[in-house]
Amino acid sequence: MGHRSNYSASVVIILSFLISFYIIHLLDQHFTLVRSNYTKNNPVFIYERLSGQNLIDIRENNPVNSKDSNIYRHQKCSLEPEYRFDCGRDRVLGQSQCEDRGCCYDPLSNSAGPPWCFYPTFYPGYKMGPLTPTERGRAAVLTRSKPFYLPRDISTLRLEIEERTAGVLHLTLKDPSVQRYEVELPDDVTQSRDKKDVLYITEFKSDPFGFIVRRKSNGNVIVNTTVAPLLFADQYLQLSTTLASTLVSGLGEHYTSLLLDLNWTSLTLWNRDMAPHADANLYGSHPFYLVQEGDGSAHGVFLLNSNAIEVVLQPTPALTWVSTGGILDLYIILGADPQSVVQQYLQVIGFPMMPPYWSLGFHLCRWGYTTTNTTRYVAQRMHDAGFPLDVQWNDLDYADKRRIFTFDPQRFGDLPEMVEEFHQRGLKYILILDPGISSTSRPGTYPPFDDGLKRDVFIKNVTGDILIGKVWPGPTAFPDFTNPEAIQWWEDCIRNFYSKVPVDGLWIDMNEPSSFVQGSVEGCPDTGLENPPYTPRVIGGQLNSGTLCMSAQQKQSTHYNLHNMYGLTEAFATNRALMKITGKRPFVLSRSSFSGIGRFSAVWTGDVRSDWEQLRFSIPAVLQFGLFGVPLVGADICGFGGDTTEELCVRWMQLGAFYPFMRNHNDRPNAPQEPYVFGREAQAAMRSVLKVRYSLLPFLYTLFHHAHTSADTVARPLFMVFPTDPDCQTIDRQFLWGTSLLISPVLEQGAAQLNAYLPKGTWYNFYNGEPFYSKGQYVLLPAPLDTINVHVREGHIIPQQEPALTTTASRRNPFFLMVALSSGGQAWGDLFWDDGESLDTYETRNYCHVTFAAGQSQIVSDPLKLNKALDGLVLGGLRVFGVPSAPHCVLANRVKVRNFTYRSDTKVLTVSNLTLPMSRAFTVQWIL
Repeated sequence: MGHRSNYSASVVIILSFLISFYIIHLLDQHFTLVRSNYTKNNPVFIYERLSGQNLIDIRENNPVNSKDSNIYRHQKCSLEPEYRFDCGRDRVLGQSQCEDRGCCYDPLSNSAGPPWCFYPTFYPGYKMGPLTPTERGRAAVLTRSKPFYLPRDISTLRLEIEERTAGVLHLTLKDPSVQRYEVELPDDVTQSRDKKDVLYITEFKSDPFGFIVRRKSNGNVIVNTTVAPLLFADQYLQLSTTLASTLVSGLGEHYTSLLLDLNWTSLTLWNRDMAPHADANLYGSHPFYLVQEGDGSAHGVFLLNSNAIEVVLQPTPALTWVSTGGILDLYIILGADPQSVVQQYLQVIGFPMMPPYWSLGFHLCRWGYTTTNTTRYVAQRMHDAGFPLDVQWNDLDYADKRRIFTFDPQRFGDLPEMVEEFHQRGLKYILILDPGISSTSRPGTYPPFDDGLKRDVFIKNVTGDILIGKVWPGPTAFPDFTNPEAIQWWEDCIRNFYSKVPVDGLWIDMNEPSSFVQGSVEGCPDTGLENPPYTPRVIGGQLNSGTLCMSAQQKQSTHYNLHNMYGLTEAFATNRALMKITGKRPFVLSRSSFSGIGRFSAVWTGDVRSDWEQLRFSIPAVLQFGLFGVPLVGADICGFGGDTTEELCVRWMQLGAFYPFMRNHNDRPNAPQEPYVFGREAQAAMRSVLKVRYSLLPFLYTLFHHAHTSADTVARPLFMVFPTDPDCQTIDRQFLWGTSLLISPVLEQGAAQLNAYLPKGTWYNFYNGEPFYSKGQYVLLPAPLDTINVHVREGHIIPQQEPALTTTASRRNPFFLMVALSSGGQAWGDLFWDDGESLDTYETRNYCHVTFAAGQSQIVSDPLKLNKALDGLVLGGLRVFGVPSAPHCVLANRVKVRNFTYRSDTKVLTVSNLTLPMSRAFTVQWIL
């Protein structure tokens, strides 16, 4: 019996093993292995089976197909921490509350990391109906039988899919029964509809609903929303997706590196008057991100939504959008490289404006130029010390009782005369214009308020009365720039002021909008708009902190929906007013921003501090705005808050000379930081780099032309130009102008050298033409206090002009060419040139465009398009880098040139004293 029992036991074991093996075999045949937790004593396999759908393993992004609609699952909560999606983002949950939602509860020691309450691997949600054709694409209805845990959740949604272009997929999710607020794109943006050879494949999971977008060329998953449920309630919209890599940029405006931290961080997009610092929502909102996929490919995602948004980043890598209203309006942009991602994004939101030429010069401002004589003195000191200066500014000091559209009769009584003096000297003048309109002046004494009251242009509270906040002049009303009458009233106010003080541009500040009281002087009503079910992490803890009541009424909607676009709408109104009043190209500088503001305005990065960290972080801030379609951007040079030091200010001037927008600006209590207040050596270093900038303005202006017409970036991260170089993917301490000029600033106190990365190829020292043949490597570069390292990339020609103290003067000076030959002796460049201020010169073909090409030991110009703008201007000389040996003869249009030199150590040919008309084709040849 004993032997027989042992035999029977053996048979049972063998049969059990065979049955288990067969079951696993069947599972492998028909199910997808989602997760395995295997230990010696506890082998656990989790399978999921989906009918006709694709499931993505969120760690590997590998698609797998299976065929049945039943689900077989064990241990649905057995997820590694980094793959958990938060089920309790709206509020803190205990275990019972978490499990009541059907979610998993697993406390961890690190409360700042992975969530304790998270969605299981399967969570019931919306069910997708069949796709049906529409005029623009396809549509489907999503339904849900069981309500979610959110208040006023929406059980039926409409999904609309539009293959907008070959590289842009547009998906919207909205409530079909109610008109919710939707951000409208501008009517005048050219909407391409070319759908040939789309770059993407879109797949849908029907129950629970989710979608997957992958790159057609290699199958890479771009977006995968099947990893967590879609939530859609009246004031809470949530959508999660995996990310193709950890190389994520965008989601501004925040004080971050160029690459975002995915280690359980969150970023809130809610415009706020807040000096830049970490973990804070700042002045602008740009719900767009760009992902480098690691192989040179890139894609972007834009959520067109103006409500308060929190974006949660986790190391999966994955991202979760949470919005407090509106709809889910997604643009998925396939690129395929980083530069084309930005170009396709700007095809959606609009290309940037073409700035006036003078706005690329040096600007000087201070809150504390308390009189016209003080302002005159500053401009004169700059001139006497030989510092280029194009634009003198005044902060709020000029205004009578701090009321805009006025000037103080005692301290600024001769403001019109001062502006005329500046104009005669070739200088421009800009002053500040806050949106808050003083509401307490005696009736009949302050026309902007009186007229605005009559014309009903101000934002109102829920009772229909004008909402009163508090800013610099005291109690203030706020124009509603979504109201056409307010736009006209704003133009009339500017026109009346301009008739007295002919400003050249306007600086719109405090336009988040900022208020010194919470909501209004009377408080805000206790409504769901003021206290929504969920408030993202914002400075002050409430959406109305430092701004207006969320229930405030505007023409288009409530301020709850429109807050993030206030600065954008004011920028539009200001740009339009200046254009109509002056008949010239407008210049507007805005602090608050939203997607698309680059069409109307420049932006600066707000109240930065005078310290080395803020100097360093200004580079990613400027580069981020380039990704957002705002190329004319800069930080306050030497810092706005706090006292600068001489060394910091020199280094900041050197970096700032390569901001697209260059302004020195600081606050009243701080030590002066105009260039002329420092020692002789510091002044010499600042003067030198300002002259370098002014010499490069023709090149910079040409870059802006390409930004305006082709959505190219001006200041660029290295990964935009070298997307396949792994080292370039993470660099944000150096940057490029266009594709050809590499800027490597000193960012540490006391440093006299720096470790700079030179991508593969030949790079020439900007100052002396010395070549460095890089294999793609870091190089230790000398960087004494008088030097910022700049390198020119082989194969490029950079147009320059002899600098002067203003652009009015420099634009009349001779041009020069910097020619950086490739190893094959070739190079190319171009010049866009017009009068620098007229409207729509490109659109009306009222411009000059000249190309330059080097090859076979000669440089040839080709004027492709001419008007009179280049008449009288000449090529005065050129420097050619990389000439292999000394020429024995140089010819200009076949005539021998006497004035040329060659340095055999650096292989630089310099030709001077030329007078070749720029409006005619020319050839300069060197005979070796």
